[in-house]
Amino acid sequence: MPAMEAGVSAEQLLRLPVRVRGIDVGHAVDLLVDNDAQRVLGLDVLCRDGEHRFLPLTAAIVRPDEIAVDSALTLLTENELGFYRKRATTLRGKARDVLVAPDGTIVPAA
Repeated sequence: MPAMEAGVSAEQLLRLPVRVRGIDVGHAVDLLVDNDAQRVLGLDVLCRDGEHRFLPLTAAIVRPDEIAVDSALTLLTENELGFYRKRATTLRGKARDVLVAPDGTIVPAA
């Protein structure tokens, strides 16, 4: 998650549009968190075509006004999203209480 120097609230991440080279392709609806490491693995993105796709956090560039992606190929299909959903938990309903560090680690919001 290169461009984010300090942490950002999970709630703020869920408000940002996801864009591929400036083109709005959707928005994040949830964060998938590794159960063991308490680290965000990626975002569940609801795309403009109505499909959910998985965006690995390492492929995202978080900016103040967007989550930028260099290539649409980094948005994985619903089947691949399912793989991560089975192995992670989500922050659904808890985004207000969590900050996401640049390395993806989640910490309680102050």
